Amino acid sequence: MAESLRGTRMGTVSYENEGGVEFAPRALVPFDCPNGHAFAVPFSVEAELPAAWECRVCGAAALRRDGAPAEFKAGRKSRTPWDMLLERRTISDLELLLNERLALLRTKGGPAHAAHPDHRKSA
Repeated sequence: MAESLRGTRMGTVSYENEGGVEFAPRALVPFDCPNGHAFAVPFSVEAELPAAWECRVCGAAALRRDGAPAEFKAGRKSRTPWDMLLERRTISDLELLLNERLALLRTKGGPAHAAHPDHRKSA
């Protein structure tokens, strides 16, 4: 077996070919950039076509040439950690916790005087 593979660059060259493969039907969708660039992107004929695509030259949002508006899909607004905190606590609760922590830090002399080994002064 090893003798039959000698000199074939096994692993670096693909021996697959496209013979007998039937590709999905495609359509070229033209896009026009606001900066004057024009290009086309191949899509499957069954795909939902986007109204905008990033320009390959300048990165601006290029619009479809046929001008068909995209269907607006109402998506979920991304939640930030602050939004999630406000779901659990009110502003007055947060102010109370802040005042408690500040008072605790003030009585202990602040974070530099905390009882953590990393905060101890070296002699």
